[in-house]
Order: sequence, then C-alpha cells, then structure tokens
Amino acid sequence: MPESGLNRNFITFEGIDFSGKSTQAVRLYNRLAKKCSCLLLRDPGATRISERIRSILLDNSHTEMSYWTELLLYEAARAQMVEETIVPALEEGRIVICDRFYDSTTAYQGYGRGLDLQFVGNANQIGSCRLTPAKTFLFDVEPGVVRARKEKSNRTEDRLEAEGMEFLERVRAGYQSIAKENPDRFYLLDGGRSVLELEDTIWNIITNYLF
Repeated sequence: MPESGLNRNFITFEGIDFSGKSTQAVRLYNRLAKKCSCLLLRDPGATRISERIRSILLDNSHTEMSYWTELLLYEAARAQMVEETIVPALEEGRIVICDRFYDSTTAYQGYGRGLDLQFVGNANQIGSCRLTPAKTFLFDVEPGVVRARKEKSNRTEDRLEAEGMEFLERVRAGYQSIAKENPDRFYLLDGGRSVLELEDTIWNIITNYLF
C-alpha cells in the first residue's frame, strides 16, 4: 500500500471521450519533462498485463460482457499498473501523469452503467491500491463538440465509445458530480477552449503547485 503523502506528484486527466484530455496530458508531460523527471501513463494500460486487459475491455466483439465484469477488469488492470509502475515511480520522486484513473470508473461504470456507486467506490479502493491523485483536470465538453470531433477523427469507435450520446451524457453528469464532491482535487475546464489556452491554464496551475 502506498505510503502517506506518496500521491503528491500524481496528476490525472479525466473527461468523456474526445474531450481533449489525452492531448493535454501529452502537452503537460512534454513541458514538465524539460524541468524534471516525469512519467506519462494511460489507464487501463502502461504494463504488459494491463495492456492485455485493455484490449479485452475495448474489443467491439465482446458485446456479451457484463457490467460487473467490465468493472472488475478495469480494477485489475489498474492494480497492476499501480503496483508495477506508478508506486515505484513516485518512490523515486518522479511526477506521474495518468490519462484516466479511478474517477473514470466511477463516471463510466457507476453513473454511465448504473452500477451501485458504493460498490464501485469499494472496487476503486482495491484497484487503486488506495492511491489517490493529488490533482485532477476534468475536461467538460458539450455533446455537439464531441460529435464533431468524432466525425473529424474518422476513427473506429471502441466498445465504450460506441455506446452513444445518451450514455456519454450520463457519464458527463457523473463527472460533474464527482468534481463537486472533490473541489480540492479537481480543476473543471471547458474542453471547448482552444488547445493552447488549455495548455497554458494547466501549466500555470501545475507550476504553481509543484514549483
């Protein structure tokens, strides 16, 4: 289990698909890497085992997967990433940036799928090995923006992305509720703003926090 205070250098990016979070996670990493040792990860993923689980989760052919199985697979992938990669990096004093963490599970499997939020919270404690991010950036976007970005990307949707707009609306509302419940950790950002504006906003927040 992570030591107390170990999470100070742990930063996460959250939001519905096509919110711009991944772009900003990469941009923050690129700027921080010039000043200090840091690591960029994605959840689920980042380790051999976690990436294998990710491929199962996002495979469009797995339409029969139950919501509870989905939840537990996310937690299994996360636990492997935390134990194998995140905790060792934090112990070395590195800054860890993660594209999604357990807030995604609360939003997608809790609010989106409708699973019991207390059960999801308990599962998150196990999957995260009780590691909590220090700062979380949430990118909030209107459905119309998401639709336009999807069409422009011309990317094949994975199993979760293919759930449709009503599902994403529930997820978005869930994220907003999570942010309200955790005001000291969350920064709610308008994902419709320009890439450069968002990058500068995040950079100012992080540099004031870390340095």
